[in-house]
Amino acid sequence: MKVNKWTLGLATLGLVALPAGLQAEEKMSPVLTALTPTTLSGYVNTSIEWNPGTGNASVPGFAFNRGKQDGFNLDVVNLALEKPLDEAQWSAGYKAELIFGPDANALATQSSGSASDFAIKQAYVALRAPVGNGLDFKVGVFDTPIGYESFDAYKNPNYTRSYGYTIEPTTHTGVLMSYQLCKFASASAGIANTFGPQINARANPPKAESYKTYMGGLSLTAPEDWGFLAGSTLSGVVINGFNAGTEGGADQTSFYVGATVNTPLKWLKVGACYDYLGTTDENLADPTAAGTSWYANAAALYASMTVNEKLSVHLRGEYAWTDTSLLISSDPASLSNPPGGNNEVFAATATVQYDLWKNVISRLEFRWDHQAGDNDMTGYGGDLSKVGPGGSVGDKRNFYTIALNLIYKF
Repeated sequence: MKVNKWTLGLATLGLVALPAGLQAEEKMSPVLTALTPTTLSGYVNTSIEWNPGTGNASVPGFAFNRGKQDGFNLDVVNLALEKPLDEAQWSAGYKAELIFGPDANALATQSSGSASDFAIKQAYVALRAPVGNGLDFKVGVFDTPIGYESFDAYKNPNYTRSYGYTIEPTTHTGVLMSYQLCKFASASAGIANTFGPQINARANPPKAESYKTYMGGLSLTAPEDWGFLAGSTLSGVVINGFNAGTEGGADQTSFYVGATVNTPLKWLKVGACYDYLGTTDENLADPTAAGTSWYANAAALYASMTVNEKLSVHLRGEYAWTDTSLLISSDPASLSNPPGGNNEVFAATATVQYDLWKNVISRLEFRWDHQAGDNDMTGYGGDLSKVGPGGSVGDKRNFYTIALNLIYKF
């Protein structure tokens, strides 16, 4: 049986299936042979959101929340080509991951510095060196090693992101090394151009040409003889560097610690995490304001309950506090100190996931955000006559979100 080269190419990428025994008859070209381990994957992420009440002049400042109120949304489309590392001592591979849609603007990896509905999420060469148990490298653009939640919504227990995720870095351009210390412990360390996500951005100016961002982390997994705790994880990460993406640039440091714990009830898992972000503003546009510092903290508790193979329930409770307007404005440029004191936010999220269709994640979510700071003119939308300077804040203290999230994975 003869098959044209285009069909062979699609079969190589796993997009079509070949009849049994065909590979013995057809000899693929060296190029197609080299592509054989490559996989194509991705997803389409959509949502429908309703916010009871009126007035969306300002909305909660968690990630990817801007412009999605009271309507139908395409969140993001993801396409990834990958050849993962194999078991060879000198294994090599790569990953090229592209995203399309509004969330690509918020990720802000574009090397031009201008927002766009297209972005490179990851693009790295993966390498392994035969050092001890094997030292793995990612060289290029890679996801940050910090955090409990991911950019990819389907990997998270809830649809909307936490405030902890919001104050974490997301993407770096540099080198990330990982090493399996033993069966129950692994470590990572990396160096990147900057703290922020912009590809190929530099800390110079205002920093020296050699100034870089550094990161390190440790992850522990409970061994099998720990009873019901077996498989539970504990991890911590610290990242320090210069973020060229903030206004005028800023020195930033992130600390993170998080755990996922199995319980005596096989259907119940719980988790907890804490994030801290400290920033010192360089403010190149206004040197007299350089050195201004601000902070943000976020703590969260998680609970996931599996009812059956299709139905699960996921709960999250959060408390976040900062001395900026970061938590009560979804505009990432709104980081000024509010005229009334610190800002605090409580949030509670309940998500019901029912996987009715094959390859589709379908979930219904209710979220409540409560602005609890001592600034009377800071809040969410509401009566526009009471909106503060610049029209960026309102007089409501509570914001409610009901969302339906559908994700097709392939």
